[in-house]
Amino acid sequence: MIKKISISLLLVVCSFAINAQDVKKEVEKVTTKMDLFSSKTGTITKFIDTKLPNLKSTYSSCETRIRKISNGSNPVYFYQIEKEGKYANSKASIEYNDLLEVLKALVVLKLEVEKDIATTPDYLENKFVTVDGFQIGYYVSNGKSTWYIKLEKYGSDNTLFIDNVDTIEAALIQAKAKIDELKKL
Repeated sequence: MIKKISISLLLVVCSFAINAQDVKKEVEKVTTKMDLFSSKTGTITKFIDTKLPNLKSTYSSCETRIRKISNGSNPVYFYQIEKEGKYANSKASIEYNDLLEVLKALVVLKLEVEKDIATTPDYLENKFVTVDGFQIGYYVSNGKSTWYIKLEKYGSDNTLFIDNVDTIEAALIQAKAKIDELKKL
């Protein structure tokens, strides 16, 4: 009888020991292109900002700039939009190639907005999302479209509502032109 209890107790203790050996995998942190270029170890990294005019949204005005990052290899350019929040700032960093894709997507979105309004949906949303989580698009509700940009994939208070899509387009075109100019220097 004591032998059976001892064996049972040994099996229970062994099962705890086996379960204790489970290795928890670390959650992989999602990195953005800005993180990849700005946090290279073992190299000297230089940031150079060039201010652009503020981007005016329905409820606020946001700072914009071109950020050049150099760390030994070819420099990388980002268009940054920063919205001041009540507790923290939200910032989008759109890499040059992504900026080109956003501009192409905006052309398509502008062509589709009137067709989408004409379908008189209760609610419709049409948007483009970059790899880093920057979003540009519009939603249709009550027969009216509202344009927006979402600066970051996660978090709150990071959406800008824009009264006129031409405001967004002009800011993006200006950012592309400034980057093109800086690349020539």
